[in-house]
Amino acid sequence: MLISFILVFNLDLKINLENLKTVLYPFSLIQTKLPFIFSDTPLSLSTSMDNRVSRRTEILSNHLLRRTPPPRTSILAPNECLSYSPPELSNQFAFDVREMRRLMDGHNVEDRDWLYSVIVQSKFFNRREHAGRVFVFPDFNQSMEQQREVTMKRIEYLLEKGVFRGWLTGEGPQQELRKLALNEVIGMYDHSLAVKLGVHMFLWGGAIKFLGTKRHHDKWLTSTENYKIKGCFAMSELGHGSNVRGIETVTTYDSNTGEFVINTPCESGQKYWIGGAANHATHTIVFSQLYINGSNQGVHAFIAQIRDSDGNVCPNIRIAECGHKIGLNGVDNGRIWFDNVRVPRENLLNSVADVSPSGEYLSAIKNADQRFAAFLAPLTSGRVTIAVTAVYISKISLAIAIRYALTRRAFSITANGSEVLLLDYPSHQRRLLPLLAKVYAMSFAANELKMIYVKRTPESNKIIHIISSAYKATFTWNNMRTLQECREACGGQGVKTENRVGPFKGEFDVHSTFEGDNNVLMQQISKALFAEYVTCQMKKRPFSGLGLEHMNKPGPVIPSQLSSSILRSSEFQIDLFHLRERDLLKRFVEEVSEYQSHGESRESAFILSYQLAEDLGKAFSERAVLKTFVETESTLPAGLLKNVLGLLRSLYAVICMDEDAAFLRYGYLSTENASAVRKEVPKLCAELRPHALALVSSFGIPDAFLSPIAYDWVDSNSWSSAQH
Repeated sequence: MLISFILVFNLDLKINLENLKTVLYPFSLIQTKLPFIFSDTPLSLSTSMDNRVSRRTEILSNHLLRRTPPPRTSILAPNECLSYSPPELSNQFAFDVREMRRLMDGHNVEDRDWLYSVIVQSKFFNRREHAGRVFVFPDFNQSMEQQREVTMKRIEYLLEKGVFRGWLTGEGPQQELRKLALNEVIGMYDHSLAVKLGVHMFLWGGAIKFLGTKRHHDKWLTSTENYKIKGCFAMSELGHGSNVRGIETVTTYDSNTGEFVINTPCESGQKYWIGGAANHATHTIVFSQLYINGSNQGVHAFIAQIRDSDGNVCPNIRIAECGHKIGLNGVDNGRIWFDNVRVPRENLLNSVADVSPSGEYLSAIKNADQRFAAFLAPLTSGRVTIAVTAVYISKISLAIAIRYALTRRAFSITANGSEVLLLDYPSHQRRLLPLLAKVYAMSFAANELKMIYVKRTPESNKIIHIISSAYKATFTWNNMRTLQECREACGGQGVKTENRVGPFKGEFDVHSTFEGDNNVLMQQISKALFAEYVTCQMKKRPFSGLGLEHMNKPGPVIPSQLSSSILRSSEFQIDLFHLRERDLLKRFVEEVSEYQSHGESRESAFILSYQLAEDLGKAFSERAVLKTFVETESTLPAGLLKNVLGLLRSLYAVICMDEDAAFLRYGYLSTENASAVRKEVPKLCAELRPHALALVSSFGIPDAFLSPIAYDWVDSNSWSSAQH
């Protein structure tokens, strides 16, 4: 009926409005009776029927008569198209970002900038242009084989540029700091490149340097630094990762020929995850149980050749792939089997122990546990570099997410008002700014760790092992959390490979188990603290080292009510962190002792006390980080830079209090004080919000190392950009 009416109406263009209402009435009635189908807001039949019929009649009349409808007022008006506005236009820097950057990087700023420039300007590093800016990042669309080959080509290019000069042949703290700084820049570009280098220089080269003697240094170090040979590090096995003491590879000595004979006795003893082994490595350090005259002398390290100069696998060596991984596909991880592989007696790395030509075992270190600890020394450098790299990757992800949040808007809170910047939402500040405070705190701690490492002495090895283990676990866990939060904070843009944060998750997840499982490391820390506590109690001597000197003083007293000024006091923060650490250490010792009193062995007691061990490891690490932050802050003169660092330090401290249930669980904070802590977090975030851009700019990371959404994300996603 309606269709017929419209056809007639179109012929004479004359209409009686009341007749049209009559025609449309049945359809309006249906809509009125079923408002949930047609409308978001149900209306009663009595009040809505006439209005709806009149409105639809008016619309249809205007359409058929081709009349312009009268303007209607609306609560919502169309917005202008969004455009990008650089955050620098509306965010002033209240402090010297160059000075802050020098404080953050700690050393070799000029060397870092030089290598940044080398990478950005080279065609070997996958330069791409977005919205007029150049960016460099690996092409993860390449196959595993392509990624491996381009990683090797990049190493060759950096070698030509002199990047590796002195990495193994240089001496002294300054030379080591340069190496660490350049390695950090390389890791910021591509984790595969850094790991491939790390295996060759820090693990293979480091083992020769620290476990070998002059004969090894003269023969191997220069050719390693120049990549005349390519080394790898065969410690992990299919059946043994963190438990190095239990590895199954066996080496015996043949005094008739003056050779060691290396064997893989079973499938679980195959060397596994050996970086460089699958394609490129020519030599390896083999960690193996050494048997002399039928007696096991424990784990020792040997040099073995696995390929000739033409890349052919050597006799009695079998090598297989580990396969595709969730990240690090530019590293050729492989598996190695040894079938009666003979190596010269001189290939034993003998700084810790040696074997005479006649087969006599010789070592100045009589204690087997101390010998084993000495053989693990090369792992310390790995933990140091992993911890520091985790901090720099967190910096990149936070710089991207915060810059994006300073230009991306979502929702308006007033009628016809502008949409709100993401970082102006308190919830968004709460997501990102505590992580920013943590990365500042961890940067200062990482710098201190590097200084301890490059100035190490035999007496400081224990301290380096404990602190590097604590920071490696804490910083890598924090990095994975930071990457996830930044990925989500960037919304859909965080999923795009070109925006870096998403791929970082797959690339750096391995850090949690690399060079020691984080949970195992935390338990090792607690064991070391246990041993220190028991020794001091038995010998009635004061605590000295590991930052435990506070144990010599009476326990701090925490105020019954915490005001904002108290919460922001560095003295209060240190006191509360000391209280947590000392109490957890005592509880841990008491719990282990309790298990032992019921017949458990010490090792079994440690295993059963794992919850307290993990709490203690966290308390130790966070206290050490806070202490370093306070010390760094104390070196600065009064001024804006120091004030901003004070806000960051306070946010770091209160977010640790808020996130660790131990403060409530063991009564270090009352429920009222815990509530005060929680309320302080958004206050500090709001005060840091105006400094957010300056704080991420202080990282000193070049534009090219960030991503398109850190800058003009509208233009980089425009149609014209898509045509390139």
